[in-house]
This record gives sequence, structure tokens and C-alpha cells, in this order.
Amino acid sequence: MLRIIWVLWPSFLVAGVAEVIFFTVIDPQELYLFGEPMHLSKIATYSIGFLGFWAVCAGSSLLTCFLQRSAAEVNKGVGAGSSSEEGCGK
Repeated sequence: MLRIIWVLWPSFLVAGVAEVIFFTVIDPQELYLFGEPMHLSKIATYSIGFLGFWAVCAGSSLLTCFLQRSAAEVNKGVGAGSSSEEGCGK
């Protein structure tokens, strides 16, 4: 559970910052999807944008947690001993 919080909370904060920066520069009513204008309300566009930014940021944080595992954690089921190092909230 702690690992999930360590991934989702920072990605939530960064997604909020990305949302503010992105929609400060771009008007949601002027967005196009596959060459067609999007006919969504501003709130719907902001919500979809935020969830998209949050998913990308969470994926980045999750990849960081995955890549910082020790060799002992990676080879745990292969016969290697356990490690005293803890990776990303384990």
C-alpha cells in the first residue's frame, strides 16, 4: 500500500502542475483530435487532460520504482537470498 502512495501522490502533484502549464498556453476549445475539433466542455477537457497527465506521471514513477530494485529482489524466486535493501517503499 505504501508503494502505491509513493507512486500516486507525487504523480498527482506533478500532473497538477503540468495541467496548469499546459492549459495556460493552450485553450481547451481549440484542441483537435485526429484533425477534428473536440466538442467537449472545458471542464471535461480539463478532467481528461489531468487524468492523462496523471497516468503518464504515475507510469514514470512506477518505472522508477521498478528500476531501482536490487539484484536480490529481481532474482528472489530463482534461489538468490533476500536483500536488506528496500526499494521504493517495500
